[in-house]
This record gives sequence, C-alpha cells and structure tokens, in this order.
Amino acid sequence: MIQYVIKRILMIIPVVLAVSFIVFFIMDFVPNDPAVTALGDGATEEQLEHYREENGLNDPLIVRYARYMGGILRGDLGTSYANKQSVWDLFFAKFPNTLRLAIASVIVTVVLSLPLGILAAVKENTMADTICSALSFVGLAMPNFWLGLLLIMLFAVNLNWLPATGAVGLKSLILPAITCGTGNMAALTRITRSSMLDVLKQDYLRTARAKGQSERKIITYHALKNAQIPIVTQIGIQMSTLIGGAVLTERVFAWPGVGAFLVDSIQKSDFEVVTGFVIMLAIFVSIVLLIVDVLYAFLDPRIKAQYTTG
Repeated sequence: MIQYVIKRILMIIPVVLAVSFIVFFIMDFVPNDPAVTALGDGATEEQLEHYREENGLNDPLIVRYARYMGGILRGDLGTSYANKQSVWDLFFAKFPNTLRLAIASVIVTVVLSLPLGILAAVKENTMADTICSALSFVGLAMPNFWLGLLLIMLFAVNLNWLPATGAVGLKSLILPAITCGTGNMAALTRITRSSMLDVLKQDYLRTARAKGQSERKIITYHALKNAQIPIVTQIGIQMSTLIGGAVLTERVFAWPGVGAFLVDSIQKSDFEVVTGFVIMLAIFVSIVLLIVDVLYAFLDPRIKAQYTTG
C-alpha cells in the first residue's frame, strides 16, 4: 500500500513537466507582451526591449522553460509581471477560497444527489424514478451564471438574507456553493442510481431480506456500502474539477478564487502567474485523485488486497 502511494506521488512529476511545457508552449503564442504588462502602456520601446532582455523574454522557448523549471526545483514559482508579487504568495492567497468553495459545493451535491439517486433506484421505472431523474437534470439544464444571478436577485436583492458578492464569513459561501453544487447534481444522481441498481439485483440482498432484515437497513447498510466505489469516483472527479477553478461562479459572485484570477492573468499575459497557478492546480488535482484511489482500499477489501499483493 505504501509503495503504491509513493509510486502515485512520483507520477505527479511527469504530470507537472507535461502541464508546464504545454502551458509554456501555448502562452508563447499569446499576442500580448509581458513587458507591456509589467511596465504599462506608457513605456517606450527602449524600456520594453531592456525589460525583455533583462528578464530573458527574448530567449528561445526551451531556454526559458529550462530556467523556469530550475526555479521550481528551488521552490520559486516566479514573480507576477502585473502585481510584482511572488506567484507562490498569490496562489496561496487565492487557493483557500477556491478550496472552501469546492468542499462546500461537493457537500451540496452529495446532500442533494444521494437521496435522489437512491430513491430513483429503489423505485425503478415508477413516477418517483421519473421525478428524481427530472429534478437531477434541473441543475444541469441551468447555466451556472444564470442560476447564480437568480439566487442573487432572490436572496440578496429581494430578501436581503445573504450577501451578493465577496468572501466574508460563512453566509457569503452559501449562494456560490448552491450554484456549483446543483450544476454537478445530475451526474452524481445518475451514477448513484446506476450503481445502486446493479447492487440491488445481487443475490446477497435477497438473502438479507429472507433473514428478515428491514428494507431500510438493507438499502443504507448493505446496498449503499457496496455501491460506493463509482459514487466516490464521481465525487473525486467533481472535487478536482472545482479545485481547477469554477470560473463562471467566481465571476458572478466576485469570489476571490484561483479560477477568476487565472483568467485575468491570461488576459494580461502574466506568464509567470498562469504557469505557476496551472502547475499548482495540477499538483492538487493529482493529490485529490490519489486520495480517492487510497479510499478505494478502505471501501473494498478486494482492492486493498490488490494493493498489498501488487
């Protein structure tokens, strides 16, 4: 098990290398000039050229990439051209907000999706199944920015119960979390229903019913416990996606997260911020997926045995 975890951690290294090079390659074709971002539109051509030479912006792509990766090995993600601040400091100033939003959104998704998926599976091909499936697709059918604006108009403007924008206190987290959570509801509900249907047809559940166990215990303990693997997988995928940045939601609610700041940095051609943020996000997404893989061993003894023998 420990060897497997170490192996997965080492696999993050080629992921970081691939992601960083792809970002470097793409940003090299962005027409905006980082020197203009750093010095402003009022800088002369001589000042711009001096800045490019001083910071190695005129060097070939592979040279700049090698120099950047050397800085990463020393724990240096570079300095933002626009803000003149350390990319490391900027990332960890924004990332806690993104992580809070991701966790809250996943909680909303789980609270809404699991009951709907279980009920749809238990009441297969009935009116309850149809209603649960329809409700799960409501979140998918509504664009995040539209749902976010509706929530702002209702709860912030009309009722004045919750703040419309910002990230101050728990109240400001509720509307963005609902917006992101309902958007992911359809996928998790569908996965839960499908996984539960497979388990409900197994022979051991018939045996449990024959022994006189209550239907509630059979569903919540036996069936749900054995249907967890696909559900946990989907939750992990949604968590990693949200960590990557819920850009539209962050824009609508002026949420100071990684996604919105990253988009602004791309528009400004702030190469250092874009590359550093994407690398750090790739690392955290890999960690989330590693945690999901490790959870499999605790949920299914057969997988744990494979880890041990492997």
